[in-house]
Amino acid sequence: MTGARPGLLALGQAQALRFLEETGGVAQLATRSAAATARHGLDLGAFFTQVEEIGIASLSVTALTAAFSSMVMAVQFAVQMDRFGAKEWVGSVVSLSLVRELGPVLTALMVGGRVGAGIAAELGSMQVTEQIDALRSMGGDPLRELVAPRVLAAIATLPLLTAIADVLGVAGAAAVIHLSYGINATYFFNAVLRSVGISDMAGGLVKTLFFGLSIGLIACHEGLAATGGTEGVGRATTRAVVISSIVTLVSDFVLTNVLLTFGL
Repeated sequence: MTGARPGLLALGQAQALRFLEETGGVAQLATRSAAATARHGLDLGAFFTQVEEIGIASLSVTALTAAFSSMVMAVQFAVQMDRFGAKEWVGSVVSLSLVRELGPVLTALMVGGRVGAGIAAELGSMQVTEQIDALRSMGGDPLRELVAPRVLAAIATLPLLTAIADVLGVAGAAAVIHLSYGINATYFFNAVLRSVGISDMAGGLVKTLFFGLSIGLIACHEGLAATGGTEGVGRATTRAVVISSIVTLVSDFVLTNVLLTFGL
């Protein structure tokens, strides 16, 4: 037991050091990318390309995730609330859960899994094949041309994807409740409009700005830090997905408490 305790302590210290290194690396990447963009301006061509890659290409998966998750949640709430004679409140509960929490978080997780892996793999491949060094040797700035467009595109598109996911999720819940339990769709939507306010929608969308920032920065950082050939690219891709998912869930808890403090 005495021998195991120092080993566990050393492991904990190593993990803490790794966490601090990762956090410092991401913060440094954000600062340097912002400075490079402020100095030379944003590469609009690369930005709009990434908007298409991150936003439009992720629309189908986020829409399907939101719709079916909301339908499942609506069925579960309807069954449980019917036991207490409160089935008419299903629209209010589902819509508030979707707009405030489920829509932003599920969208961020799906985009983080799809886009985070893609960015990390792309930049990691460029890093291990020395394409980024070649870009620097030709006078290019990888931070301005590769990192900033991807991070800003993630920040810009995630709120739009979340808004679309919210609308489709509410529509899917209304359809399944009407077909399965006979609750009129008009009544359902009236309950949604009575329950969901501007502050609820704003709170959910504000979260997605932070989610987009963290997903973009973490994916770019892991990609640029890749070493060791194709195996290193695979490890960087896995780390990008895992870390961005954990950061999304942890930051959602923190942001929820902060936003509720300010009435959002």
